Amino acid sequence: MKIVCLGSGNVATHLAKAIKESGGDLIQIWSKTLANAQALASVLNSRPVDDIKDIDRDADLYLICVKDDAIETVAAQLTGVKGLVVHTSGATAIEILERVGLSNYGVMYPLQTFSKSRNLDFKQVPLCLEAGSEGALQQLHAIAARLSSLVYEVSSDDRKLLHLAAVFACNFTNHLYHLSAKILQQNQLHFDMLKPLIIETAAKVQTALPESVQTGPAVRNDELTMNKHLELLKNMPELADIYETLSNSIKKTYL
Repeated sequence: MKIVCLGSGNVATHLAKAIKESGGDLIQIWSKTLANAQALASVLNSRPVDDIKDIDRDADLYLICVKDDAIETVAAQLTGVKGLVVHTSGATAIEILERVGLSNYGVMYPLQTFSKSRNLDFKQVPLCLEAGSEGALQQLHAIAARLSSLVYEVSSDDRKLLHLAAVFACNFTNHLYHLSAKILQQNQLHFDMLKPLIIETAAKVQTALPESVQTGPAVRNDELTMNKHLELLKNMPELADIYETLSNSIKKTYL
């Protein structure tokens, strides 16, 4: 199977590597920035291109791994290609591909956080599939089955909800890690001290619902402790607002 990857960021890097490892032939890596295309292509023994007009029109699969606001522009330049055109966005409806005039299209959204510098087991990455036809869906299933053990058919509406939930579970949580580190760093304490707590918190929800393992002063309605925390945050009003918002949400949930 001849495959063209459009994009060179975090998702493109991990997905293209997984496809290569599964036996796929990555014939081209496209990026608006040639150096980025070259960096990924060199790892995959592929050909880098920075002009979308140079994309091979006879490939079997075109993976659009670009920012959401660029998907439509890129897809519009692939009308008339031979193969299946697939975007990888969690928040973008499949209709965007039909709207630009594609006839063979689908979505393969990897529900994971990716960083170029960190390896992961792609077999454990959930792949959410949707397609414009039954034939395209069967093609996607065949491709996805070689990449992951966790493959699901998910509509655009449900995929958007999954993406929203992922932002809360991953992006917001990671930002809270950053804020925790900031509090500690300002007081010459080490973030490493929190890592066992972070690991145990994540481990709990592998076997239990989050609501059943909630701990902390808010779920106990420990106003004395919460007021002490807010006093410590009196010179950091943005963090105090976040603290109060999350504490109030926990109290409304459990009390």
